[in-house]
Amino acid sequence: MNSIKIKGRTIISKDSPAYIIAEMSANHAGSLQRAKDIIYAAKESGADCLKIQTYTPDTITMDCGNAYFQIKDGLWKGETLYQLYGKAYTPWEWQPELKAEAEKVGIDFLSTPFDRTAVDFLEETGLDFYKIASFELVDIPLIAYTASKGKPMILSTGMGSYEEIADAVTAIRQAGNEQIALLRCASAYPAITDGMNLRTMQDMEQAFDVLVGLSDHSQGSVGAVTAVALGAKVIEKHFCLSREIENPDASFSMEPQEFRQMVSDVRQAERAIGTVAYGAAEQEKDNLAFRKSLFVVQDMKAGDILSPENLRSIRPAQGMKPKYYENVLGKAVNRDIPRGTPLSPEMIG
Repeated sequence: MNSIKIKGRTIISKDSPAYIIAEMSANHAGSLQRAKDIIYAAKESGADCLKIQTYTPDTITMDCGNAYFQIKDGLWKGETLYQLYGKAYTPWEWQPELKAEAEKVGIDFLSTPFDRTAVDFLEETGLDFYKIASFELVDIPLIAYTASKGKPMILSTGMGSYEEIADAVTAIRQAGNEQIALLRCASAYPAITDGMNLRTMQDMEQAFDVLVGLSDHSQGSVGAVTAVALGAKVIEKHFCLSREIENPDASFSMEPQEFRQMVSDVRQAERAIGTVAYGAAEQEKDNLAFRKSLFVVQDMKAGDILSPENLRSIRPAQGMKPKYYENVLGKAVNRDIPRGTPLSPEMIG
């Protein structure tokens, strides 16, 4: 299982903290300044990376109003695909400027291409790595072309069958590219936690020998924190300045304070997971004194025999360990011992 590196530094690995991506998508609502503001807010909210999408209505679909192109249910009911993507896309002329803004702020910059022209454009802008969307998981020619650029690939796998995911991973590896992360995703807007099936994420890690994570369209932090507890090394969430700013993605995006809380929850979960460590942790050491040990509970004279009546395993821990209880019963003590004295080996025999 390889790590993912950009600009000579490891950003995602089995041993690294979860890499947290803020997805802008349509939340700029047509304003370049708002897009820049989102970059700053994402950085301040704890994101490691700001992601956009690179398409136009004409590169992702066609301008046609027949039944095939009508959205009949859900959040965008009544729109044609062309109308929806016309509202949602990020103008290409903004994107080099947004990338520069992200570099200025100190946050990584990522994009999702939806066709070859987008890949070529992003190569010209110097993009360091690529994201493939769930709906493009079956576009093997696009995946193979993107992988041929030799840059890390993060793929969402929403709706993907095992065979479809395997085809995508194979296409990347056949291009000589081994820097792969697969994200479990519920491609519903918004998604519900009941349908996440995060054990699938763990299975993908084993089956494909890749880094894994979660692209999360649900409300709140539960999905992200649970995924991290199960081994996720990437978390992606849609990010907006305010859900009151109308756009196609607002209703299932996190506002800055919510995103900040999610990051805090994830980092707290990672600290709780910790490492394999037996014995008393630093915060427990003072309480070692209150474990049980063997104490003399009746006054004893030299020569008296230790018995259940005069010897007990009680708190605190100044005497011999309780595991020696059966060994010392029936043995004589060699000195007078007052009640309340911890038993030690030199008192016996």
